[in-house]
Amino acid sequence: QVQLVESGGGLVQAGGSLRLSCAASGRTFSSHAMGWFRQAPGQERDFVAAISGSGYSTNYTDSVKGRFTLSRDTVKNTIDLQMNSLKPEDTAVYFCAAASTPWVSRFKYQYAYWGQGTQVTVSS
Repeated sequence: QVQLVESGGGLVQAGGSLRLSCAASGRTFSSHAMGWFRQAPGQERDFVAAISGSGYSTNYTDSVKGRFTLSRDTVKNTIDLQMNSLKPEDTAVYFCAAASTPWVSRFKYQYAYWGQGTQVTVSS
């Protein structure tokens, strides 16, 4: 069982930055790829970024490439999503998730554990 707790959301102006963190419980952190998904009102929950269990592989959705950076600390059992050059269209609830395997995945069905979500609002 893995429990996830997100932090770091908030309100920021367009062009600004935020850093989201996700703390994971459990002794097998490196066995799980980790990801961030986001859900805007009335929309599906979409993939944002993922990182492998080892931390060596990452994958990003096209709209955030070059602006967002995902990293993980295997000692602290945390992942961080650094979000720069934020745009109003980045506004959503952001969810941290842990996959059932250590390999990077963009697909929700491969993520067995989910956090409660943290709101990110980007004003224009």
